[in-house]
Amino acid sequence: MTTTDDRWFHRRGGLSREGWESVVDGAIDGWQHTGLRVAVLADGDVLALGETGVERIVVPLSGSFTVTHGATSGTAASERRETILAGRPSVFSGPTDALYLSADETAELRGEGRVAVAESPTTELHPTRLIAASETPVELRGAGASSRQVHNFGTPAALDAARLIVCEVITPAANWSSYPPHKHDQLVPGHESRLEEIYYFETAPVAGAPSAAQDAADAAFGLFSTYSSPAGQIDINAMVQMGDIALVPHGYHGPAVAAPGYDLYYLNVMAGPDPERVWLISDDPAHAWVRETWNDQHVDPRLPYGSDPTQTPEEKGRH
Repeated sequence: MTTTDDRWFHRRGGLSREGWESVVDGAIDGWQHTGLRVAVLADGDVLALGETGVERIVVPLSGSFTVTHGATSGTAASERRETILAGRPSVFSGPTDALYLSADETAELRGEGRVAVAESPTTELHPTRLIAASETPVELRGAGASSRQVHNFGTPAALDAARLIVCEVITPAANWSSYPPHKHDQLVPGHESRLEEIYYFETAPVAGAPSAAQDAADAAFGLFSTYSSPAGQIDINAMVQMGDIALVPHGYHGPAVAAPGYDLYYLNVMAGPDPERVWLISDDPAHAWVRETWNDQHVDPRLPYGSDPTQTPEEKGRH
């Protein structure tokens, strides 16, 4: 791995704090619009989300969870609700149910498994909402070796929120995603928006892999790259594995490549300073032509994993 600044790439556990395996927030110099918490819970464990002024999406990665939550002020201050997230066996099993928490609510998490909490600081209040797995728009982007599956549960078209834009991407073994390389670090109305972005990665041997692969599942890997744009200097070329995190404050990012034999997952968390909550990108002009080649290719027949897709042509191929 090479990087001009180790603030922007973190191995699993390198950002551990207060019972969380990883915490991304404003404590990282130069980071201000997005946050992420990742934890592994066992039976009896409790993790608190005790700060208000932060909107959140609770995303089960594997396992099931109960979220006890409620507002801390106003007429509903004494009302605490329990929301059960049935979850899924793994991130490669299809969409999960997720819970959007309003910025005036605090919460406690209980359960067994691996869970992520996407965050963004805001004083703007939007209603807490359970996003059922069956409601999640599932999109197949790209074609050929650039085929990938996207779960758009936290995008503007699917969720009413203040700033957060969240989705997850599954890239089958040997495929490329976050490609062509693209950026969103300049405000150009109608063309590009300013968004910080977090990539949280998981990897696993492909379904049906031999026992030798399953025995060495911790070795599963992919590759990820980010490089500079006029907005700032950055250089990440990393082998990514289970639990690793890349931060993209600016710059062209991509590709994210799944190694042969291993599927690659990432959770994207985005937010920015622009007045409009919108996800607009600019491809690296040197590589933008690659999109045209998809017109003569089919979507990878291995997709979708665990669900039926719905196409969203206007977003096809963005990440």
